[in-house]
Amino acid sequence: MILSKKYFSTFCLLFVSAFLLTACAGGNEEDTSTNDSDQPAEESAAGGDLILAVASDPTSLDPHGANDIPSSVVQENIYETLVNTNDDNEIIPGLAESWEAIDELTWSFQLREGVTFHDGESFNAEAVKTNLERVLDEELGSPRYNLYEMITAIEVIDEYEVQISTEYAFSPLLSHLAHNSAGMISPASIQADYEAFENGEDPFATVSANPVGTGFFKFDSWEAGSELKLVKNEEYWGEPANVDTVTFRVVPDSQVRAADLETGNVHIIDPVQPNEVERINNSGVASVLQTPSSSLAYLGFNLEKEPFDDPLVRRAISHAVDRQAIISGIYDDFAIPATGPVAPGTFGYTEDLETIEYDMDQARALLEEAGLQDGFSTTLWTNDNPQRESIAVLVQEALAELNIDVSIQVLEFGTFLDQTDAGEHDMLILGHSNPTGDADYQMYAMFHSSQVGGGGNSTFYDNPEMDALLDEARRETDPAERQAIYAEAMVLVTEDAPMSFLLHQEYLNGIADNVTGFDIDSAGIYQLKDVSINQ
Repeated sequence: MILSKKYFSTFCLLFVSAFLLTACAGGNEEDTSTNDSDQPAEESAAGGDLILAVASDPTSLDPHGANDIPSSVVQENIYETLVNTNDDNEIIPGLAESWEAIDELTWSFQLREGVTFHDGESFNAEAVKTNLERVLDEELGSPRYNLYEMITAIEVIDEYEVQISTEYAFSPLLSHLAHNSAGMISPASIQADYEAFENGEDPFATVSANPVGTGFFKFDSWEAGSELKLVKNEEYWGEPANVDTVTFRVVPDSQVRAADLETGNVHIIDPVQPNEVERINNSGVASVLQTPSSSLAYLGFNLEKEPFDDPLVRRAISHAVDRQAIISGIYDDFAIPATGPVAPGTFGYTEDLETIEYDMDQARALLEEAGLQDGFSTTLWTNDNPQRESIAVLVQEALAELNIDVSIQVLEFGTFLDQTDAGEHDMLILGHSNPTGDADYQMYAMFHSSQVGGGGNSTFYDNPEMDALLDEARRETDPAERQAIYAEAMVLVTEDAPMSFLLHQEYLNGIADNVTGFDIDSAGIYQLKDVSINQ
């Protein structure tokens, strides 16, 4: 099941209605944990070399230039943001010690003093301004631009105070600033990247090749397609990480990952395949951590290509997809059916949707209405992910019953993203996580026409009515009104059917028994700061 989360952003309504200058410092949280056990705790040795086996390589180590989970899980440990979220989706301090709403359009942030980037550069208000203005630089074309496009000004008040102004009252702003795409990069690195860009190099390439943040780990090396290594930041401003190094090994084969975990060659594997859970749990050396997710797995259609420009065809194919068969047969029930784009527990989720259920008779009737009762030929793309490949096969078999001949193409993840961003696909199987806990993050990215391609709109969906709803939801400060707008938007996107909503999976990670402190959030992003290797 998916765990519900509190919707913290509702506090924005307080200052909109009463214009109270509310200081939101979330520090000094009392640690209420106790250890009443009479048994001695297992001792954790400081240091050690943590090794993870992961399925995919990052596409970029620049938080302003990437839009995928494999990149984010590495970036999370190199860079830090002004604010963070806790397990209840509440905003807590990060590089900002405190913040307050000056008015409905302006936030003031008081920054930590004494923080330095890995290259020795000082973290201060100028660094914040440099970073946010870079994300907003339309010439660079950051795929994360949409998260911050409502920001109109970043003003340096003094060395450690910065004010951020927005075009309109935007409720999820703090949640967006907690997203890894707001990770603070050394201004010197940003300057070097701009110089390279002016000389004709790709934007974000320079930072990606040598990432410099303030985080508890520093970049060491990256052999693309093989492994990436981080080292402990000994000068970290806060409590340092426990382990000395972290190595991400790219191991696409799930059986090899599982074997490496069982033989002690690695400490953590991501992901575990559902049919491997019992084996690992019974291995005596490791176990599987199950984490409910806010991610959506979907079958998407390229609306710029025939016959997927016809909603009758899209709805027909959606009716041909048996979600429960996918969940039971491929995920061993480590998932729940998706009734819409947003998972339960995310603000904006609604149960009041007339979902497109599995119904082959209705699928045939819709194809006949579209004049395609004799079927057609098409392609279905996915990346080298075992579950997605298996879903593709089930979709292929189901559509064969409708005389639709589907050719499956499996691409390496980076190539897959590049080519689908360019709109070269017919259909695709992909996912979209939600690290902010707010429907805006998924709905705007996946369905606003400004986000076609690299922004997250992989179906090239363009509906002015949807754009208007999503724009309105961004500007509305009343949570109840925002909820109603998203409910209307979800009804519309279900009718238009640019994608077939498949499922919300559980994240499955294999953890060696001598490892403690590993955590992963509902968006699939994990931090490694508190991980220890026990002796």
